[in-house]
Amino acid sequence: MNQQTVQSTGRETFREHFQQVQDRFSQNGQAWFLNARKAAFARFNELGFPTPKDEAWKHTNLRPLTEVEFEHPQGNLSTAGELLEGIVFHQFKAHRMVFVDGRFSEAHSDLENLPKGLTVIPLTKAFSSHRELVEKHLAKYAGEDENPAFVALNTALHEDGALIKVDKGTHIENPIHLIFLSSSHERPHSTHPRILVVAEEGSEATLVERYVGEQGSVYFTNTVAEAVLEDNAVLDHYRLQDESEDAFHIGTVQIELARDSQYRTHAISIGSKIGRNGIAAHLNGPGIECVMNGLFLTQDEQHIDNHTRVIHAEPHCHSHEVFKGILDGHSSGAFTGRIIVKEGAQKTDAIQSSKNLLLSDDAKITPDPQLEIFADDVKCTHGATIGQLDTDAIFYLKSRGIDEQSAKGLLTYAFANEIIEQIKIEPLREYLEQIIAERYRKGVH
Repeated sequence: MNQQTVQSTGRETFREHFQQVQDRFSQNGQAWFLNARKAAFARFNELGFPTPKDEAWKHTNLRPLTEVEFEHPQGNLSTAGELLEGIVFHQFKAHRMVFVDGRFSEAHSDLENLPKGLTVIPLTKAFSSHRELVEKHLAKYAGEDENPAFVALNTALHEDGALIKVDKGTHIENPIHLIFLSSSHERPHSTHPRILVVAEEGSEATLVERYVGEQGSVYFTNTVAEAVLEDNAVLDHYRLQDESEDAFHIGTVQIELARDSQYRTHAISIGSKIGRNGIAAHLNGPGIECVMNGLFLTQDEQHIDNHTRVIHAEPHCHSHEVFKGILDGHSSGAFTGRIIVKEGAQKTDAIQSSKNLLLSDDAKITPDPQLEIFADDVKCTHGATIGQLDTDAIFYLKSRGIDEQSAKGLLTYAFANEIIEQIKIEPLREYLEQIIAERYRKGVH
């Protein structure tokens, strides 16, 4: 099957999905959004699936994804409870919202006792109850910087998602926890979750996104999150991609930041056969602080591709970016990070770093840090490292009575800890520590 045939087959599959989505939403509160859906699907057809010939996708071949014919899932609630029991962190106090195969599950969610000033509702309801807010922000930001074809596909096909609104001056103590479950189906299926966050002036909140599915299941998650931070707003954003080892995951995050706001993200990728994360932040006012931390763990034949873009449009802003990869087996990864400092964005302070640890001779990583600077009074640095475990350090630990396997595990954990120690949510931090201990102390090649 040649690439043109693959592209045609994939588009035809999603054309059927699009017709079903149109039929479902043409007679309810989402009817006003149908023109945007139609325009987005036309845009997807125009762009098609990206290939390695596209500069932004030169390190990732999506042919395994485009060869699969994905069905439109109906939501398998019968297995959701069991799957959820295995992944919800114990003693994790949060406002929990659960989606099963792309659709909100009220039975598995916990949105009781929301504090004053916090709105967390399914997008299907928000289209009617908060139409003005949704119309103002939804599909207005994502798609120009990262993953344009997949953002267009999401805009056309998303069936549900979350609207999160934090009112002016409101500080939310407990995190908002969004869980996206992909249940087991006889045939591959695709979902397109959408998230819209509006943090009003002086507000503060923590958002956790988690994507998980049954191991062995073949499915495609294509998710888009747009967040708008007004003046002095603060958002801590944790994103944990823990999909099935046979799944495909394309994630896009677009952040719009106003004066003196703060955005901190921790993007963790563990699962999927092929995973792509695109994170873009527009620093649209002075005094903004933007922190992007990332950690990805790959093994076997996995491939994870991280793309980031930070656009400094105004003066006196700070951005700090560290992405780390630990690669084992025959796995591969890529990191492309771009910092753009526009003319007039003086006194910019921007740091970008890609650090990677190869645990086998067959693993490979392609880092590509980039700077585009159009102002003269700035401080910008970027760099990338690729290394293996320090044999001298292993020898030293063995001399202290630690077996070689445990020594390698300790050094691997120490490498990851620069990211993990910055995670403020203790159950999430402990979960990652457990994953690393189980995966790497059992045997690093």
